[in-house]
Amino acid sequence: MGLGAAPLPPRTGDDPPVTIPRVPGREAAERELSKPMYHENDPSLLHRALNAFWNWVDDLFSAAAGATPGGGFGLLVIVLAVAALGAALWWRLGTPHRTPASAPLLFDDRPRSAAEHRAAAEAHAAQGHWTQAVQERMRAIVRALEERALLDPRPGRTADEAAAEAGRTLPAHTRRLRSAAHEFDDVTYGGRTADEPAYRRLTELDRDLERAKPNLTTTPHTTASSSSQGAAE
Repeated sequence: MGLGAAPLPPRTGDDPPVTIPRVPGREAAERELSKPMYHENDPSLLHRALNAFWNWVDDLFSAAAGATPGGGFGLLVIVLAVAALGAALWWRLGTPHRTPASAPLLFDDRPRSAAEHRAAAEAHAAQGHWTQAVQERMRAIVRALEERALLDPRPGRTADEAAAEAGRTLPAHTRRLRSAAHEFDDVTYGGRTADEPAYRRLTELDRDLERAKPNLTTTPHTTASSSSQGAAE
């Protein structure tokens, strides 16, 4: 044999096992398990979050089913009843909308004639744009009354104000004028969507007002003349 160290004797079954201290062993295991090769098939963060959410939903429904008479079937009946009630309220009340903070204006800054508003309304109606068609038809109604001197042209007038003033001159159409003003406000500032029947109602009102005979005792010019005559006396 050479001068090197003597070889270690082979281990036998009677030899004590080799032990590693606890802390270094745990650190070595963590380092080994942190390698990417062990995490290639792990679910993503989004997947884990979705799994946690659905587990929570499942636990929630399981708890509710246990507390509901009839178990899972009773819970299903309650859920369907609530969904049906919500659908019925949505159909009856329409899309929720906020009340405008201030009274909405009827016209914008660009004045147009009644004929121009009517043409714009018909163009929108031909394309099925009923909200814009209702808006333009209401503007045509008010502008036509101004052109006939049944309303004083006044910038900043609201649809409700126009309907109230026109109702004094055309009392037979007061209710329809107010309904038209409300329709305009709802679709313009209330978040509702107009439909074809709403546009047809305003179109019929516009045509009826063209043929309507005003109550001349309450027209703006008559009122102004009476006030001037009273002041002169």
